[in-house]
Amino acid sequence: MSEYTYVGQELDLFAHAINWKAYFHARLAKYVRGDVLEIGAGIGGTTRTLCDGDQSSWVCAEPDAEMASRLAQVAQEEPFPVTPEVLVGGLADLDPERRFDAILYIDVLEHIEDDRGELEMARRFLKPGGNLVVLSPAFQFLFSPFDAAVGHHRRYTARSLTAVMPSGLERVRVFYLDSVGMLTSLLNRFVLKQGTPDIKQIQLWDRVIVRVSRFVDPVVLHSFGRSVIAVYGMPS
Repeated sequence: MSEYTYVGQELDLFAHAINWKAYFHARLAKYVRGDVLEIGAGIGGTTRTLCDGDQSSWVCAEPDAEMASRLAQVAQEEPFPVTPEVLVGGLADLDPERRFDAILYIDVLEHIEDDRGELEMARRFLKPGGNLVVLSPAFQFLFSPFDAAVGHHRRYTARSLTAVMPSGLERVRVFYLDSVGMLTSLLNRFVLKQGTPDIKQIQLWDRVIVRVSRFVDPVVLHSFGRSVIAVYGMPS
């Protein structure tokens, strides 16, 4: 069992990002079906977003015992379309015989030092036809004190995220989301130089910037953004 302790308060902050969660749900829902494994489930923000009833089962793996306990309590008190199974730990704590139709790393891979090794291990838990889905913050030149404070090792580009994907999987899609959010992050990184965002800033980004990005992203062909997404599939 893991003794990992999460640092930072980003999960509580980004719990207010309703439009952002709806946006990435719309882009990822079709890849999240069947038996699902969510790595780094935290306090259940992604689970609430992507667990929409089109799944057969949902396993939340969270290495921070306190967060896993919070998630387990929420799962008991609040109805989910599919009741999640909460596991304290990660891939190494799973039954090695288990297999999944989708394995999710939503704002998680950047916290893992050996990202390549982690994804290689994840590949072994995929069913034929299953999907490995990764969403992470984009562009290393945007790496800020906030990234460091919440335990990020890096940010990714489409190329660098593709480079750590396991052999034997087929590329399905690699693309960016939140182009306007990237531009505001760029402004903050090099001009405003503000630190950890507060709730009002998160709500402004979520209510205004994300909504604009939903229109702009297709125009720029999802070629840049604040977040990068990679979906890779196990051949059937």
